[in-house]
Amino acid sequence: MKVTILGNGGFGTALAVVLCRAGHEVRLWGHDPTYTEEIARTRRNPRYLPGAILPDAIAVGHDAARALHGTEVVLAAVPTQHVRTTLSGMAADLAGSPAIVSLSKGLEQASGKRPSQVIGEVLSAVGARVPILVLSGPSHAEELALGLPATVVLAGETEQEKLTAALQASLSTPELRVYRNADMLGVELCGALKNVMALAAGIADGLGFGDNAKAAVLARGVVEMARFGVAEGARRDTFYGLAGVGDLAVTAFSRHGRNRAFGERIGRGESVDSILATTRKVAEGVWTASAVRQRAARLGIEMPLCEAVCRVLYGGMPPRAAVTELMARDYKDEAH
Repeated sequence: MKVTILGNGGFGTALAVVLCRAGHEVRLWGHDPTYTEEIARTRRNPRYLPGAILPDAIAVGHDAARALHGTEVVLAAVPTQHVRTTLSGMAADLAGSPAIVSLSKGLEQASGKRPSQVIGEVLSAVGARVPILVLSGPSHAEELALGLPATVVLAGETEQEKLTAALQASLSTPELRVYRNADMLGVELCGALKNVMALAAGIADGLGFGDNAKAAVLARGVVEMARFGVAEGARRDTFYGLAGVGDLAVTAFSRHGRNRAFGERIGRGESVDSILATTRKVAEGVWTASAVRQRAARLGIEMPLCEAVCRVLYGGMPPRAAVTELMARDYKDEAH
């Protein structure tokens, strides 16, 4: 299959390697011409995926029209906050794509919309209707590039069942098992919400609170995720599957977890601005937390962990004070 991957960050690069190994014709597009040319020449991506070597068969370039011409599926691995501007510049070329699969995990801060919704709006602006699906789940780029086994979830709308099943078969490889799910809303929300909870887990790490505290963050975090998702119309069980608790666990515990690492630095006393100034890797939860907080308020639901993360990130609350506040909340039944 001819596959175009938009975004040569860590995950996009890792998927390019995995799919190329499986025999697909892979094109990898990057937004920075100079750096993309360097990747094409050296077959390495030291900025986003150190140590990985790209097979010569992967076509790496900056020309979107060339990358998208004749493709059979587009995998959009662009950071959530840049999806709209990046894809708008190539909307006319995207209009001819048979299918677009969003890999972005977050909510657009300005609008609170999911990446698939943003992509749909970009396409509508040029009068195009292309099937949009979502791929999510526990899949750190560093492990994928090494050929270590992983499982993910491909989600499409109910009426896209045949397309979802076909892409599931095509994108599955000996090292990447793809499940399918008809709850596209839930799967996409899982990818966004788990990053906020991973920030909380990282803050606990930075404060030196240990495994007990992190386990509590994960257990109560997935409850908050499910509460938000159900209020939006998603299925509760989706949040207890690979895209939900699975992705939350790997993000919150792994040394590769960007949001966990960001939260850890916050817990150690660094400021948001100083961390952003010293890292190229995107921690989507930093922007998603604000969008989730605003939406939760409109929905009228409680999200104490998300609220605490927002107060620390945006309100200047000391991390330890936020934990004290959480621990002092009114006693409740666990099922509440």
